[in-house]
Amino acid sequence: MDALGYIAAVLIGLSLGMIGSGGSILTVPVLVYLFHINPLLATTSSLFIVGTTSLVGGLRAYGRSLVDFKAVTEFGIPSIFSIFITRHYLLPLLPATIFRIGHENVSREMFLMVFFAILMLAASISMITVNEDKVRHSGTEKDRHQKAVPLVLLGLLIGVITGLLGAGGGFLIIPTLVLFLRLSMKTAVGTSLLIIAINSLFGFLFSLKQFQYDWKLLITFTLLSIAGIFIGIALAERVSPASLKKGFGWFILVMGIYIILRELVLT
Repeated sequence: MDALGYIAAVLIGLSLGMIGSGGSILTVPVLVYLFHINPLLATTSSLFIVGTTSLVGGLRAYGRSLVDFKAVTEFGIPSIFSIFITRHYLLPLLPATIFRIGHENVSREMFLMVFFAILMLAASISMITVNEDKVRHSGTEKDRHQKAVPLVLLGLLIGVITGLLGAGGGFLIIPTLVLFLRLSMKTAVGTSLLIIAINSLFGFLFSLKQFQYDWKLLITFTLLSIAGIFIGIALAERVSPASLKKGFGWFILVMGIYIILRELVLT
């Protein structure tokens, strides 16, 4: 299982490099199901892995002028605030048993994984069905300052998701950047990577003292993911962004269904 998990680490980097999202969507299930790490610890470990990998990819995108720093600021600062509140105050308030269905207890771990899967399903539908080019070139472009408040609110929401689930939020950030800000796919990917890096690394730092980490696993996994992100960036130059996004949408749809079945049916 470890070998399969390390192969998945390369695929996680590949996903981040190609479409600027998907890192945590893959990392949390891999850590939980292949390395048998507790879901709460897996979400925090995911922040380190995805954050470090995304930072490398984001810096490379910056070197190619494919980062919108205004979007990074409007997303990043509110996200850091809500991540801190979520990790320090909201997450510890979640009881070990969230609620009961008949004679069955719905544990905190099961609740987080199912919630994660539901977000995956929602994101996959947008990736599969939305035509970014059509939306980007239709309608009248509003001034960026008119979109500042909605972006801040979205940043706060993504920070809560990052804090709860160990998800960098790329699967929500990319559609926002493309459909709302009308950024090109390549710029959206570079911008997303830096936002994910900020969210994930701050989320990890806020939780650093809460768990005992397997640093050997974390470092090995992260290095393989970084190798994958360089491969992904190279491949992205040869494949249509629309095809990449739709293909990944189908992939996370399958993953989301699998997690729900695993948690609610196969246990």
